[in-house]
Amino acid sequence: MFPVERLRGRAMAGRFQAVSKHSNPLGNRVQPRGTGRYTFGLALSAGLAGLLYGYDTVSISGAIDFLQHRYHLSTMLQGLVISSIMIGGVVGAAMAGFLSDRFGRRRILLAGAAFFFVAALWSAFTFSPFDLIIARIVGGVGIGLATALAVTYITESAPTSIRGTLAFSFQLLAICGIFLTNVINYFIAENGSLFWNVEWGWRWMLGLGAVPAAVFFIAMLVVPESPRFLIQQGREDEGFQVLEHILGTTRAREQVEVIHESVVRERELNASFLDLFRPGLRKALGIGIFLAIGNQLVGMNAISYYGPTMFKHLGFGDNTEFLAASCVGGVELVFTVIGMYLIDAVGRKRLMAIGSALMAVFALLISYAYLIGDQTLTLVAVMLFTASFAFSMGPIPWIMIPELFPTFLRGRATGICTAFLLATNWAIGQFTPLMFERWGGRGTFFLFAICNLICLIGVITLVPETMDRMLEDIEYDWQPRTPMASARMALASAGAQIRWAEITLARVENERMQAMGVIEQAERERVRAHKQLFELENQAAALANAQETARLAEEERWHAERVAHTVNASIVEPKLHHTTRRSDDDSSTMEVDENMVDAATISIDVERLAEAEAALEILRKAKESSISQEADEPEQSAEDRAREDQAIDTVLDFLDKLIVNKKQ
Repeated sequence: MFPVERLRGRAMAGRFQAVSKHSNPLGNRVQPRGTGRYTFGLALSAGLAGLLYGYDTVSISGAIDFLQHRYHLSTMLQGLVISSIMIGGVVGAAMAGFLSDRFGRRRILLAGAAFFFVAALWSAFTFSPFDLIIARIVGGVGIGLATALAVTYITESAPTSIRGTLAFSFQLLAICGIFLTNVINYFIAENGSLFWNVEWGWRWMLGLGAVPAAVFFIAMLVVPESPRFLIQQGREDEGFQVLEHILGTTRAREQVEVIHESVVRERELNASFLDLFRPGLRKALGIGIFLAIGNQLVGMNAISYYGPTMFKHLGFGDNTEFLAASCVGGVELVFTVIGMYLIDAVGRKRLMAIGSALMAVFALLISYAYLIGDQTLTLVAVMLFTASFAFSMGPIPWIMIPELFPTFLRGRATGICTAFLLATNWAIGQFTPLMFERWGGRGTFFLFAICNLICLIGVITLVPETMDRMLEDIEYDWQPRTPMASARMALASAGAQIRWAEITLARVENERMQAMGVIEQAERERVRAHKQLFELENQAAALANAQETARLAEEERWHAERVAHTVNASIVEPKLHHTTRRSDDDSSTMEVDENMVDAATISIDVERLAEAEAALEILRKAKESSISQEADEPEQSAEDRAREDQAIDTVLDFLDKLIVNKKQ
């Protein structure tokens, strides 16, 4: 029986051969669903920018104490060494959006990786604090370019249902970078003397940043451009191919139509960069800037930058301050993973509100621990503060900022918000030493508690929920509600609907062509199947004939063996037991059934000729033996001997005839 599964497989493989000659921008292949490995690969490749960000955040915290010994830095210069990278970061982030709208997200991410790679090696070979500051500013440009666009790239590529989870990869890899760098700093400091660390240890801490930069650069070489950017640039075929791998053919077509409609509407509305500062999108920009500043003002980066120094002042010694910082990084990693599972289930807004409230409480607890001088309570409170940050205000602002803006402004608007984020980061890095010097840990974390309360109020009152919403749906929320804007929107929507109808007609025609190709291919497969079925039936019949021939040959062999056995029994046994076989039974045993011999004659096959000749030779020898024994058996009657001779002669004559006939 011809396997149906194989027929179906061939039909699917050749489904679109008949229509492949027709041009269709949406393609003729059908991919039922997206490829999860492909989608997660895109997210992780872009998310490696977070690894750069996390590495730099902590690598300088391990090196700053040794730099202080080497260059005798003042408090202000110490803050500038740490925060200088964010000066470059603000510049890079501000340029990232404009450059990415012109050259694409992927190329600018590659440029960011290259900047940071060069800066990491440069930092390791500097010989004055001012050289180091310049090198870090150059690295900051790379950080700004990468961090401003990494989450934008993920947001534009990810399916709506898991967009938050995939965008979380940026923060997850940032926390991995922080944790691994803390561990690396600890081992470098632990395995070298103070003199070696002051001369060389800090160089290794900073120079190893070239490794994640190289990995990020290689990863971005192999991934495609953002599909929304491609469609915005009129490269719909390429954008569709990327979306098809992510969503599957049907959903990719729908997504292409939605994005195309949005892009056309924006063009018909004469959308420009200045729209970002007009009613509607101005509110989105304000929310984005609020989230960017809140991400830094909550105080987590004060711990990331100065954690080892904080713990050392609390009484940790013999490099255990690095071990304590590593424990804090481990807690942040664990709760970042937890947040990754919660973000598309609980929601962005709710997680940020819960996290802000908890951070306000734990910041007050840290302030109290400083007041009473309890280092254990301080460490525990810092860990709880870090855990609250890791699933809320740490990753979610990075995720939500690109979600707020339309495609034609997303890169530039995200760049502006990231510039505010990095500028605030610079302020934290620059002024935290001064705050600790003047107010101590108690006053510093009391201020951070107030900032967290402000953040909580802003999240509740200003920030919208974007979970499970398409980017184009979120974009509609910011459209101005004036009569003129409504009329222009209606005009653009009408034109978009006409184009959508045209695209739908083209899709239906494409599906009709596909169906015709399926029918043609199936007909060819049906004919091929009938032919194969006929051949298989003939083979089955030939096999049955061969089996029947073998069975008949076996029966003929069996009959021939019975004949030989009967002849032997009729000749040899009477010779051995003639004294007990004088009765009429003796004569009946010696008789040969001529009918049986005739049946055997008819059935004997050519293959059994040799066996017949052997039987003839045995009978002749038996007769000669019988003649030689007559003299030894005088008691046997002449009648018995005559009967035996007659039986033997009869068998010999039949066998001679059989052999002659077969040879002829």
